Amino acid sequence: GEGQEGGGTNNAASGNDMDIRAAASAAAAGLRVVDGVRMLGPSLSKLCEISNIPGLRPTLLDTTIASALCISLHRSTVKNCSKTLENLARAIQLDPLDGPRHRPIDARVATISSDVVHAIRVISPFVSAYKSVSKRRALPWDPNIGENAGEMDTFVRFLIKQLSISLSGKAQNYKNDEGLDSQAKSHLFMMNNTFYLLELLAPNGVFGGSADGGENYRINAPWFKQKMTKSFESEKAKYLTYWEVLNSHLTNVDDGQLNYQSKKDVLSLDSGRLLKSRFSGFIEDFERVYVVHRNFTVIDPKLREMLQGDIRRVFLSRYKAFFDKYSRIQFSKKNMENYLKYPPQKLDSLIGQLYAMQ
Repeated sequence: GEGQEGGGTNNAASGNDMDIRAAASAAAAGLRVVDGVRMLGPSLSKLCEISNIPGLRPTLLDTTIASALCISLHRSTVKNCSKTLENLARAIQLDPLDGPRHRPIDARVATISSDVVHAIRVISPFVSAYKSVSKRRALPWDPNIGENAGEMDTFVRFLIKQLSISLSGKAQNYKNDEGLDSQAKSHLFMMNNTFYLLELLAPNGVFGGSADGGENYRINAPWFKQKMTKSFESEKAKYLTYWEVLNSHLTNVDDGQLNYQSKKDVLSLDSGRLLKSRFSGFIEDFERVYVVHRNFTVIDPKLREMLQGDIRRVFLSRYKAFFDKYSRIQFSKKNMENYLKYPPQKLDSLIGQLYAMQ
């Protein structure tokens, strides 16, 4: 469900007037009341008819009273509902950019993402009620009224836009943190959140792209999948650059640079230093990168496996070829095991341990 990813989804006050889940419940209730009042009109007219003295036909005044009552009720419920919709958008806008609940220390999915998924799902069934409101009220995200007023998708798009702005602000604040991991954490945070939103709201095979309301609701309009995928791929490319630095140590050494001592199987001192610097440089950079990234969390197993695979593709096959070729050469008299401390299968295992839940 949408709650598992966030750093807890309790409804404790978040520093703004109303938290997102409470605001979503109020908006759904407002839309439900609008639906109810829309269906009340005929019933009110009927009540006015049977309230008259038996045998007398209802007068024009009775009909007018029923009509006026319906119009008044509808107008006030539409007005109140529009306020609940605005409050929901505002609750997303005002979600704090800092604090462990809002910006998780290990860059996992933020609570706001699961809260917004929940919000969209609880309001999504009320398509007709939303249109009834948007036709009669100019809304901050949709100033048009009448037949030009937007559908539910217009509101959902605005909520996703506010969520994206909030996530970007949180990601920027990671970059402002001290520490070697601040930039990388920012990219992983955005990847975690955009992947989560794609998994829960983009059309997929399981639901066949169904746009039904409720738990199965998916955003069918192309803009959503395009926007989230573009953000995810951009952040992933930036994130993987932290691993690409390892390739700088794995270029082939020209055979002409490998000179052997009188014993054919032992390299000369200078040639030995050349390979020592390659292996030691790789080890130093790998340990520096790994110690930072092992503290990050990716809860979704599909994303975790995808990222581990991407990291392997960045450097592991090249490292394996480098290791296989040069580990056979005796380039250090006493410390070969120090330079060969990471055989490829050991690196593969270490990569497989990344992003586990802390």
